[in-house]
Amino acid sequence: MTARLLTIATALGLITGCAADAPAPHVQEIASPAGPRSQGPNLAAGPDGAVYLSWIEIPDSAPPVLKFAVKTVEGWTQPRTIVQTEDLIVNYADFPSLLVYGDGMLAAHWMAAAPDGEGYHVQVAWSRDGGETWSKPVVPHTDRTAAEHGFVSMAPHPDGGFSVIWLDGRKLDPVAMMAASVGPDGALGAETRVDDRVCECCQTSAAAVPGGVIAAYRDRSDAEVRDISIVRFDGARWSEPRTVFADKWEIYACPVNGPAVAAQGKNVAVAWFTAASDKPRVHVALSSNGGETFGAPVQVDGGNPSGRVDVAVLESGSAMVSWLERTNENGEVRARQVDANGSLLPFVVVGPASPATSSGFPRMERSGNSFIFAWIDAQSERVRTAVLQTH
Repeated sequence: MTARLLTIATALGLITGCAADAPAPHVQEIASPAGPRSQGPNLAAGPDGAVYLSWIEIPDSAPPVLKFAVKTVEGWTQPRTIVQTEDLIVNYADFPSLLVYGDGMLAAHWMAAAPDGEGYHVQVAWSRDGGETWSKPVVPHTDRTAAEHGFVSMAPHPDGGFSVIWLDGRKLDPVAMMAASVGPDGALGAETRVDDRVCECCQTSAAAVPGGVIAAYRDRSDAEVRDISIVRFDGARWSEPRTVFADKWEIYACPVNGPAVAAQGKNVAVAWFTAASDKPRVHVALSSNGGETFGAPVQVDGGNPSGRVDVAVLESGSAMVSWLERTNENGEVRARQVDANGSLLPFVVVGPASPATSSGFPRMERSGNSFIFAWIDAQSERVRTAVLQTH
């Protein structure tokens, strides 16, 4: 595999307003810090354009370990361990995450198997020294029954703390979406039921907006319509759910394909997969008022997507969307920019990927004029990383 995977020969460039003679954007693979048998990559943005990569490694003769590294100009830093334990859950669709919040503090979440082996619980820990040491983990949910609690997302609060959002299976059917806060001092707040009935195994996604948090997830109606909803936290309470767009996807089983939300000030983007009317599509909808309202969705895929989306927002209100597209040979991770006016730029191929579950969920994060990607190479069973440099 060459370092440069693809160059798009277009004078337009990827960022609106690029000069006609500007260099074309390109994707360059960078050496991944993840070792063999690595799973569950995730990315988080930090201050000054820093990007944090987290992942799970499964050693041959030791417990699974959750690690992280930071992207620098030279490449990834040496990996550091967050936690290593026999009860660490390894699930292709329900994977750990990192969050940078407050005054440069880090938070991490993962899932741990319940003591009796039935179900699993959310674990949240934080670090005040850049990940050198971590707090004792806390469980944000009061329920300790043999049920699944997962599909977590986290977002910072204006007060210096952060929200933890998760899907809660204590009632099994329906599964609810819950939330709790962690204060700047590490104090755990009371849990709140945000939505009583949601799709039971689609990822949630959350981002900070002025004055609070916005979260996106796949809802579930009594008629089994599973479209994307959003809720907002204003610092005191969560809003009622609102549908981003009525795809009217009626499906009687969870598609395991959650949405992604990102924000830059009041510019918000939500990306999602739908197969309403048996037509698979990847959509993105943009908002310029903090997610109060959204424009009409724009389809970004190439006609045969598997979904597994991620999204990032630029100061201009444009959005970059990534997803997994099926091809005649196999599949590939793609990315495409949608301008604030809804116009589409050419897609970029980030790298090859299998549409099977072994490829996990490709992740993307913005760093200035660059976008960092992480995904699983199903053949080598190892996390790969690449950077898309724009101008």
